[in-house]
Amino acid sequence: MQSLQLDMIQYDCPYIRTTFDYDVTFYTQHWEFRHDRRALESRMLVTGQSNEDLTQALKQLQGEDNLEEMNVLGKKAGAAQIHSRIDETEAMSTILDNNGYVTGPFVIEDGSELWNIGFDWPEDADDALSELERNNEFEVDGQTSIDIVDYHEIMQNLDSIRDLLRGLWNLTDRERETLLAAMEAGYFETPRGANLGELADEFDISKNATSKNLRRSQRKVLEQLIALVDEADGGPDSKGVSPFDDLVSNLGR
Repeated sequence: MQSLQLDMIQYDCPYIRTTFDYDVTFYTQHWEFRHDRRALESRMLVTGQSNEDLTQALKQLQGEDNLEEMNVLGKKAGAAQIHSRIDETEAMSTILDNNGYVTGPFVIEDGSELWNIGFDWPEDADDALSELERNNEFEVDGQTSIDIVDYHEIMQNLDSIRDLLRGLWNLTDRERETLLAAMEAGYFETPRGANLGELADEFDISKNATSKNLRRSQRKVLEQLIALVDEADGGPDSKGVSPFDDLVSNLGR
């Protein structure tokens, strides 16, 4: 699978046009291309820099020509959940016509949209990008090739990966800052690029306090990494061969 992440500007997208005028961000929670109606149906979380931004943005979105339907499912403290359906944009049509599909959520803010899309064949991805260049502005932020073995291993370990991310999010701001500063300064290198005293000076605290922050952050990260290794289901053996490789080989026989 050819996986692409595009930072896209679509002038016929009502969500993007709304972010031109108001400081809001759209995060898709569920999405579905309705091929029978040539439309995109989605449920989104919309956040605003202020309640006024959010209110006015939703009002403007409701009046957009390309919007078929919108319902506000809930609204509270600068955030709203909406269900909406829009006409298929030119870029969406290009992706679908070249056998592409959505692989991850959309994020829309500041006049552009972050797309996560995939193609089964590299030539389809190349054709789609060539066609997109004609009438759209975009940048390729990421491009990777994922084979069926990689995809299987990722899907088998989603729970462990999720727990790892949650563990990282549980770092306090000071723990995260201390760990990043230590990494950037070469504290963990041999020989050390910085000592504990230099890290302490950067945060204007004692060496003892810096050491505690560093140990706590290391412990939290290592606990999640060890759990991820222990819980990994059917990963590669000592030679780097996944048990799923045999199944894939058999598919070609």
